Amino acid sequence: MKKIMFNDRYGLTQAVIEGRKTMTRRLVPWALTEQWMEFVSDAPSVGGVYVHESEKEFYEREAPRYKVGEVVAVAQSYKSCGNYHVPKEHAGWGNKLFVNPALMPYRIRITGIKCERLQDISDAECMKEGVVGGIIGYYVPGIKCKDWSKESYVDTEDGRTWKLFPTPREAFATLIDKVSGRGTWKRNPWVVVYEFELVK
Repeated sequence: MKKIMFNDRYGLTQAVIEGRKTMTRRLVPWALTEQWMEFVSDAPSVGGVYVHESEKEFYEREAPRYKVGEVVAVAQSYKSCGNYHVPKEHAGWGNKLFVNPALMPYRIRITGIKCERLQDISDAECMKEGVVGGIIGYYVPGIKCKDWSKESYVDTEDGRTWKLFPTPREAFATLIDKVSGRGTWKRNPWVVVYEFELVK
């Protein structure tokens, strides 16, 4: 069984466990982009027109790590998921990178896969990505206000304060730049989009 990791700093693992996050976007690796460019340059020409599949078709064939119908473990550190049978000296005690997927308490089933440009995301898909809708705006747990006097914000039930965005897309654009690096949204890279459901 494979595992999949979600960002804890912005509450994405918890959003998956609670069923609020049912979609994730993963950047297409640069090595595949290089492979695509090489593939196009070597494509046969018929009457001066290159004959090859589209970039989208290429990525949908080559980029997905998971398959539709596959059940994947949601990675958590042994400490955070309460697996006290594992010794504290184990690397997976505090780092979910080193955990055994079979020992994870939650799993998701992949229900859909597509490849698209990052900015092709819809407002509805932003909500499936873990953006939370409020009465007067949208927020992502973990994205804090820098200056409360100049920015709108929302107080949550547990007393934490998050930055408020006017649209789901603006909230998601900020989130993807935090998770994947500044400028990711603006670059508009190809991504693999996985839709999933919680099964355990």
